[in-house]
Amino acid sequence: MPEAVEIVEVGPRDGLQNEKGVIATEDKIALIDLLSNAGFARIEAASFVSPKWVPQMADGGAVMAGITRADGVRYMALTPNMQGFERALAARVDQVAIFAAASEGFSRANINATIDESLTRFAPVMAAARDHAIPVRAYVSCVTDCPYDGPVAPGAVADVAARLLDLGAVEISLGETLGHGTAEAVDAMLTAVTKRVPANLLAGHFHDTGGVALANIDVALSHGVRIFDAAVGGLGGCPYAKGAKGNVATERVMRHLEAAGYTTGLRSEIVDQAAEMARAMRGKDSE
Repeated sequence: MPEAVEIVEVGPRDGLQNEKGVIATEDKIALIDLLSNAGFARIEAASFVSPKWVPQMADGGAVMAGITRADGVRYMALTPNMQGFERALAARVDQVAIFAAASEGFSRANINATIDESLTRFAPVMAAARDHAIPVRAYVSCVTDCPYDGPVAPGAVADVAARLLDLGAVEISLGETLGHGTAEAVDAMLTAVTKRVPANLLAGHFHDTGGVALANIDVALSHGVRIFDAAVGGLGGCPYAKGAKGNVATERVMRHLEAAGYTTGLRSEIVDQAAEMARAMRGKDSE
């Protein structure tokens, strides 16, 4: 019996958020509805951050209201503060996500706060989510390299991940934000993190700017990680990390894992159709 690996589809949020052209709400809904039939257990569907900072995600409430929810699929949204959490709660999301960084430079650029300040800010969100029985996922950016601070110490990543777990996060998604992290750096980072956080509570979130995402997924698999984020069509990037062109494409991760003998539970024909739709949204073919 092949071992299962979960791919968390993050294209509708993390993928589309950095697109410069305005994407119609109905197009976002159509993409999510298509993905809902592909076999994903989780889809990151919206973001409830300030429209001032991420205007592409300003229609999160309308998107969540418009989608056709499929049985067995949990719909997740990014909620950086209590205002965002309350909007997500009203939109009936199944899981929320918060985001921190392993480097001080990126934390200040991304959310205008130190790492310590960011974790303090998240505490009320975690408490409210607990009260409403909504699980919280936590992202950690820059787990090998930071565009401002350079190489990030593995121990720093482990410390932030462990603190987020202590706050109440049910899962930590480790983000290799720049897409250039070497296999050696990822190995060292995961060696440190798994001493503090069990591998079954970790996810790998790899950008593919330098073409290293699949190799880094293999490293993560060797450490026992069995959850990976990906975006159909390779959508995405990071506005605070110049040159980080996009998440690794879901369709590539799916085929890579299945070729290695794992099962993803995904319907490849629907994933491929969604990838075409996603690429059309950004107006060009993925690399």
